[in-house]
Amino acid sequence: MPYRINHIHLKAPDPRKTAEWYVTAFGFRIAGDEVRVFGDRFVRCVSEDGLMAVNISGARTSERLLPGEARAHWGLEHFGLDTEDIEADIRRLEGLGARLLEGPTRVPNGPRIAFLQGPDDTRLELVERTKLAGGCC
Repeated sequence: MPYRINHIHLKAPDPRKTAEWYVTAFGFRIAGDEVRVFGDRFVRCVSEDGLMAVNISGARTSERLLPGEARAHWGLEHFGLDTEDIEADIRRLEGLGARLLEGPTRVPNGPRIAFLQGPDDTRLELVERTKLAGGCC
């Protein structure tokens, strides 16, 4: 069986507020909101096309969380989202409180990318695929 990403899990001081930001910013849908046996609020989100699951939870009972880090760092560093208009999405996301960290930059022979600081100091990447003649990517 080939492996694929099952979900992305974010931690947030206010999981519902963070989930609502992703709903507004990227068209996600909230698929569930519960307090789990671990004592944390757990909000399940799904991308508009249903292909990406993003779970957002608070701290578990007695769990002490360190602050987020939107700058480049070891470990899980960011997650990327496709865009058709990187400049327009940067402006729109900045209007929602995101902060541009880097870019947009053209990767040689590749897409244009930009990194933003999202809610809870999460590092997000926008990826605009290279458009070929005739409008195809």
